[in-house]
Amino acid sequence: MEPRADAGLAFALQYENVAWYESGAVRILDRRVYPQVRFVTCRSHGEVAQAIADMVTQSAGPFTACAMGMALAAWECRDRSGTEQLTYLKQAAHTLSHARPTTVGRMELITGGCLAAAERALAEGRPVPEAIRDHTVHANNVRYRKVERMGAYLADLLPDGGKVLTQCYAETVLGMFLKAARAQNKRLKIFCAETRPYFQGARLTATVCRDMGFDTTVITDNMPAYVMEREGIDLFTSAADAICLDGTVVNKVGTFQIAIAANYLGVPYYVTGAPDRGMRTRADVTIEMRDPEFTLQAMGVRTAARGVKGYYPAFDITPPSLVTGVVTDQGIYRPAELEKYFASGALGEFEMVI
Repeated sequence: MEPRADAGLAFALQYENVAWYESGAVRILDRRVYPQVRFVTCRSHGEVAQAIADMVTQSAGPFTACAMGMALAAWECRDRSGTEQLTYLKQAAHTLSHARPTTVGRMELITGGCLAAAERALAEGRPVPEAIRDHTVHANNVRYRKVERMGAYLADLLPDGGKVLTQCYAETVLGMFLKAARAQNKRLKIFCAETRPYFQGARLTATVCRDMGFDTTVITDNMPAYVMEREGIDLFTSAADAICLDGTVVNKVGTFQIAIAANYLGVPYYVTGAPDRGMRTRADVTIEMRDPEFTLQAMGVRTAARGVKGYYPAFDITPPSLVTGVVTDQGIYRPAELEKYFASGALGEFEMVI
């Protein structure tokens, strides 16, 4: 068995602690309540899709959950003929990949790889659920190693003692960035914007940073401009739910306004991730609108009077003019240069040779 690429990362980044298929069920770490450790157990691929839609797992977590959901779908149809199993799995692939609208393209790459693994297993007479799970571990290894290179490139940008502002939860690249900084003996100070309404920055990013041994401070979402100016932030960084080929960045709502403040204050903004082959401009992006009532509370406690309205776009769109660079597994590109990424033969973060 190949070495796993999650070695040395924090608890929340270990494969089994993201999402894992075993014996007819998928167990997903509930990131809505982390650092309290609680798992949600799904008994059908439809329940996995619903867990993704309900934000049980967030950031890159849904990609692993989606793949493990495909393993569970294979278990559901295990007693059918090979042709019927593939038909069932194709239907499951659509259900899982469309659980949330903004990341459908990336999800379809995940489910496509699982379908190919299923076809191989059927042809070879191997159990399909375990074959898909094994494929998922391999695919995670491939992606984590790509992200490890991104993390190293990002760490190279910072001096010892550097100060970093984060937005939302960059998941794997956050862990790899900190792992690289630790290997370079860089003592960084991390400021994490809390990221309402799910507080991913406060609960997830800050916990991972602390667990990996870094000085970590949580700030509220209305503090980034003040903190960048007052604390002398060296770099603002985020991951992305989509990166268009023209350098447009789609990420957790709030990224755009921090990028505006960073640009005004002369703080570089580096987004991590590979561009998405199927997205050329913001016209190709669908912004998910979530339940507006959720903005009227904080971690289950209502904060607004009855009768007022909420508004909840899950993501916003940052134009390329506010992005200093896109940190990929092939190096750092200016936004206008992203076409060169695929021209170099790179496959993207979620693509792999099947």
